[in-house]
Amino acid sequence: MDAALVDLVLAIVHHGLAFLLAALLAVELALVRPGLDARGLPLLGRIDGAYGMAAGMLILIGVCRVIFGLKGWEFYVQNPVFWLKMAAFAAVGLLSIQPTMRIIRWRRAASGAVPEAEIIALRFWLKAEAGFFALILVFAAAMARGFGY
Repeated sequence: MDAALVDLVLAIVHHGLAFLLAALLAVELALVRPGLDARGLPLLGRIDGAYGMAAGMLILIGVCRVIFGLKGWEFYVQNPVFWLKMAAFAAVGLLSIQPTMRIIRWRRAASGAVPEAEIIALRFWLKAEAGFFALILVFAAAMARGFGY
């Protein structure tokens, strides 16, 4: 397969997964609200699971872009903006642990409404994720324009 075509396909899949991740995070924020009860928890659990799977696939495709992309791995490993982007992605991943653990705990308990204080706390974590996710987009746009190289 032509290297330019491989690069294009990897870029398309990478961007699609990034948008999917943003959408899934937005859906989680929409679902985690006062009044959340045992009926809404299975859907929230599936959305959170899909979020984790999409993040894993994004990492895999990102690694493929570094290895097989036209820019070459040197473009990435020597670019400080790339490392800022990776740090923001790592922050999103670390911030996502707490919501996932709470969602699992809520699903196991499944005893009616989730306490509002816990919902407010979880929304803080999800909003923090969204903030760092926005930084990923900023760094990606900067990289695409040659900043840091």
